[in-house]
Amino acid sequence: MRITVYLKPGSKRGDMVVENTDGSLTIFTKEPAIDGRANTAAIRLVAAHVRVAKTRVVLLHGRTARRKVFEIND
Repeated sequence: MRITVYLKPGSKRGDMVVENTDGSLTIFTKEPAIDGRANTAAIRLVAAHVRVAKTRVVLLHGRTARRKVFEIND
């Protein structure tokens, strides 16, 4: 299963996942976009939202972009 995510790093709102009407997710995280810390937080939040292990979530596209595509391996 693939999930499109719009990531908002450095958010003052804290760690939060919002489902959009088109099936994508908007993820707010406190972590800054430095040294991949925001990507790591996004993987953690996607895994918690979908209720799978973090090791099953793989970042396919958008390592340096705000729009990312994750794949969840079954």
